[in-house]
Amino acid sequence: MAAVANLDPELVDVLDAHRFDEPSLKRWLQTAMPYIGDRLDVKQFQGGQSNPTFLLDTDSGRYVLRKKPPGKTLPSAHMVEREYKVIRALSDHTDVPVPRARVLCEDPDIIGTPFYVMDFMPGRVVSHPALRALDRDERRPVHEAAMDTLAQLHAVDVNAIGLGDYGRPEGYVARQVARWSKQYEAAKTDDMPAMDKLMAWLPDHLPQHDECAIAHGDYRLGNLMLAPDRPGVIAILDWELSTLGHPLADLAYYCLPYHLPMDLEGSRGIVGEDLEALNIPDEREIVERYCRQSGRSGIEDWHVFLAFSLFRLASIVQGVYARALQGNASNADALQVGKRASMLADAGWRIAQNGAKGASV
Repeated sequence: MAAVANLDPELVDVLDAHRFDEPSLKRWLQTAMPYIGDRLDVKQFQGGQSNPTFLLDTDSGRYVLRKKPPGKTLPSAHMVEREYKVIRALSDHTDVPVPRARVLCEDPDIIGTPFYVMDFMPGRVVSHPALRALDRDERRPVHEAAMDTLAQLHAVDVNAIGLGDYGRPEGYVARQVARWSKQYEAAKTDDMPAMDKLMAWLPDHLPQHDECAIAHGDYRLGNLMLAPDRPGVIAILDWELSTLGHPLADLAYYCLPYHLPMDLEGSRGIVGEDLEALNIPDEREIVERYCRQSGRSGIEDWHVFLAFSLFRLASIVQGVYARALQGNASNADALQVGKRASMLADAGWRIAQNGAKGASV
């Protein structure tokens, strides 16, 4: 029988830094979603690092609200309006597994920031790629389902579902390097030599072939909702970083645990794990599964995508750390999380220095 993992979401009382006017929210929802009834109980999901996320318990069921964090935020970050747009398009026009999007509120006067509401989906979220919370027989199928779902997402015709303007269709990696370089500089607190080296190296080593698809931007097991009773993906969550971009950036990001140590708290790395004993596919098997599902014969410049993904994640984590210092990060342990930026940058620079060695998969 399948193990049950995180069927009950990790909920806490709304953190002091994220409190908002709940009666105002209730009044707005009763107009926008009159079927919710008279009851509104609010709890906060613990575990996210960016946009605060809340569970709304109402007479008509449970919903999820995501909003921008309070206080000053980095330029172009926390765009919940974009999250709503992509989830709505996918849920209305494709079979890509996402929650049903309900309503978007762009008026900051209601609860202090823009927000949107979507359906709550019961299921399992297992963040660590070793998947110890699941039965051994489920672990490989979960990773395979993650690759099948990623290929399904990347196959979507963006113009056919109204997302042709969701981002620029070319130059994704170059733009992302520029963006996250600026974000890192804006959030910088200490010197980080590996980040400086990556910021200089990446613009000169961009992927040889450009591609365009819906890029999730944070595609990992922790953002996949698994069915309660089978190793299938029923929802892709957390679309904050999504845009039109190079699909292989999502694949590289999913593969980062194969390049991070297992013994560093919070890194979710699996270097040093016995993958065969765990029944976990290795990196080559993961990439081959994705290639098979997406009709590819192989991947060039794999080291570039990996180095870029580690660089980008290091910048994101540094932003979490900077917000924690300001007191408005959405996770209670964000200060500890932020300190991992240097480790991620070091790993990215090590991969970059390997050059073409292992570049093709």
